[in-house]
Amino acid sequence: MKTNPDTPLPAERRVLPATAGFRVLRPGCLSYCVAQTLQEQLLAKRLQWDFDLLILLEHDPVVTAGRSACLEHMLLHPDQLAAMGIDFVETRRGGDVTYHEPGQLVGYPLVNLAACNHDLHLYLRCLEKIIINTLAEFGLEGKTLPGRTGVWIENRKIASIGVAVRHWISWHGFALNVSNDLSGFDTIVPCGLQGVRMTSMAEELQPEVDLNSVSGCIIDQFSKVFELPFLGDYAETVLSSSRR
Repeated sequence: MKTNPDTPLPAERRVLPATAGFRVLRPGCLSYCVAQTLQEQLLAKRLQWDFDLLILLEHDPVVTAGRSACLEHMLLHPDQLAAMGIDFVETRRGGDVTYHEPGQLVGYPLVNLAACNHDLHLYLRCLEKIIINTLAEFGLEGKTLPGRTGVWIENRKIASIGVAVRHWISWHGFALNVSNDLSGFDTIVPCGLQGVRMTSMAEELQPEVDLNSVSGCIIDQFSKVFELPFLGDYAETVLSSSRR
């Protein structure tokens, strides 16, 4: 069931603005289903916090299909993907089909969109700006293309974005190709864009790129773009319970 961002909450469950800043959760490499469950648990907790949360992680190999996905953009049947060690998950985010695997930095911001005047398009532009500014720190010139969400280097796509909103809290987010093996994208039509060529930071720069360094830049740019102080890492027992 699609959630309407305008759905009112009872007065005692109003979403608190991120007056304190934001925290970061770095759970490592998780299966997509485990990460989605984790987001669901933390979304409920966000109602009680005066801070936003940025989850930074990697995924086991998986093809995901968003709410507007055309399954013809999957070039292999899920059984064929499974034989290759790749999961398939239909997910609640927006967008078409995409691919995740280790070496790709995935960001799931749980943000009160009051910070963006409840403007989802403005929020998407903020995510793109965070990625573009991060790429610039490594000497790469990222850009957006009219009518296409995500970040590109010339005509090569380096980052995909697909979000969801519940009670005006964002979830799902972005995937930045850092040092992942791009051959997995050959199993799909990435984001439903025929003829698109995917790239990564490692492919553009040639030397190996450190994922932790990229994560650090993402955190720094998240702080600058959303004008929120970084409060440190978030850790709670919800993480260990979600892995089961």
